[in-house]
Amino acid sequence: MRIVSGKYKGRRVNAPKNLPVRPTTDMAKEALFNILNNEYYFSEISVLDLFSGIGSISLEFASRGVKSITSVDSNYGCVKFLNKTSEEFEMTINVYKKDVYKYLNDINQQYDVIFADPPYHFPQEKFENLYQLVFDNKLLKNNGLLIIEHSKKTDLSALENFDKLKCYGGNCFSFFRKSED
Repeated sequence: MRIVSGKYKGRRVNAPKNLPVRPTTDMAKEALFNILNNEYYFSEISVLDLFSGIGSISLEFASRGVKSITSVDSNYGCVKFLNKTSEEFEMTINVYKKDVYKYLNDINQQYDVIFADPPYHFPQEKFENLYQLVFDNKLLKNNGLLIIEHSKKTDLSALENFDKLKCYGGNCFSFFRKSED
């Protein structure tokens, strides 16, 4: 995996092979960040990265100047790797080892962007539960985005606040926008 743009553009991040991860492809990541670059000034937003794995998305946000990044994953090896990598790059990423669903129920902070990359084999109801927790707990700021990465086999377009679907190769991103109160 490499960092696509920003301060650390081109830097390779090599995760141990024994971690249960499927990092977002460089092509999909570049397309995603092109979309976000047209929506936000990265230095002014806060980001929550759920099911962060080795932190591919968190590291990309940090490289682009996001100052407030929180990453959550339940795997100890992934959390340890992301902490080590962010220290080496002198990035400030708040990394938590916790079940994502418990974390979403425990916090009362709002974010501009919430990115979630759950396992592709998740049943539909788990994707929907993730969506519900974010919107029911009011975790997005006005005009904030929830972005869920999934396979082409998953369809989240029937959920309220659905904005758009973008697919790149086997990676799909469903965007949900919180409207202004």
